[in-house]
Amino acid sequence: MIEARHLRVLRSVARTGSFSAAARELGCTQPAISQQMKALEKSVDTPLVVRSGRGMQLSEAGRILLKHATGILAGLSAAEEEVAAIAGLRAGRVRLVSFPTASSTLVPPAVARLRDSHPGVRVSLVEAEPPESLAMLRGGECEVALAFRYPQAPGSAHVPAPAPAHGTPREARAEANLEAQQLSAGADWSDLVVTPLLDDPLVGLLPAGHPLAGRGGPVGLSELAAEQWIAGCPQCRGHLVELCAGAGFEPRIDFATDDYPAVVGLVAAGLGVAVLPGLALESVRSDGVAPVAVHAASGAPAVRQVVALTLPDLAEVPAVALMLERLAGAAAGR
Repeated sequence: MIEARHLRVLRSVARTGSFSAAARELGCTQPAISQQMKALEKSVDTPLVVRSGRGMQLSEAGRILLKHATGILAGLSAAEEEVAAIAGLRAGRVRLVSFPTASSTLVPPAVARLRDSHPGVRVSLVEAEPPESLAMLRGGECEVALAFRYPQAPGSAHVPAPAPAHGTPREARAEANLEAQQLSAGADWSDLVVTPLLDDPLVGLLPAGHPLAGRGGPVGLSELAAEQWIAGCPQCRGHLVELCAGAGFEPRIDFATDDYPAVVGLVAAGLGVAVLPGLALESVRSDGVAPVAVHAASGAPAVRQVVALTLPDLAEVPAVALMLERLAGAAAGR
């Protein structure tokens, strides 16, 4: 008989690529992992892993079992939470996965309110950016994922990709920008329950002495076409490329970093301009930079959509539903 603990081991082995790495991830010994995999293979009467020169891979049977294990483990997680919630939310847990700027702004008041009203509900938090956070949710590693996506910039899909000479730095930059655009546009939430939280405005960052810094009104992206740019995470970079394409130009991205204080420091040093989410600016000092409102080519403010996501089965679990409610309340109270 297949046991849930064996499926969790299979999932970890597939994700990490070895018994020893899976043991570290699950907090047990390598022999224990090996024994559980042998027990699982005995249950299904076929090998599930194949050793190769580069490590360990799942067999065809292992891949099929892993595909079904994802849904089974998610369903078991939902069942455990529902049973724990029978006693009126005196027990239970909610595992949150959040991107960093939401972790520092939306999560703290939401979790504090939930603990005030239901101290027996355990809430944990780990950080991950989408799409990794969505993979964790679908894989049964959390109950709620905070994520974001960007509306497609009007006109950006119709701007032809550059056709540089083979092997040039411009070609490498164009390929990186195209990959980032695909990541930005690739968010599929059709299988998830989506709770909208807020539209997070994007804020332009200019060096304090920039000619547009003292205007006092919004800045159009086309006015920054000649600037050097500092970009953030791949998804954020993809949206920046889309916005600029809609404004008729390809941004020259000289610096890319996921670290928001580093972005502010680079802008303050006069090394370029940047666009950051408003939530990010609440968590960093903005000395030496001038924040300005940024409008897309359409004239509308540029924003990203921040949401809380869960699976349909998990949305019925009281502790999860309460966490979603608290997150929505934290967003509405801003």
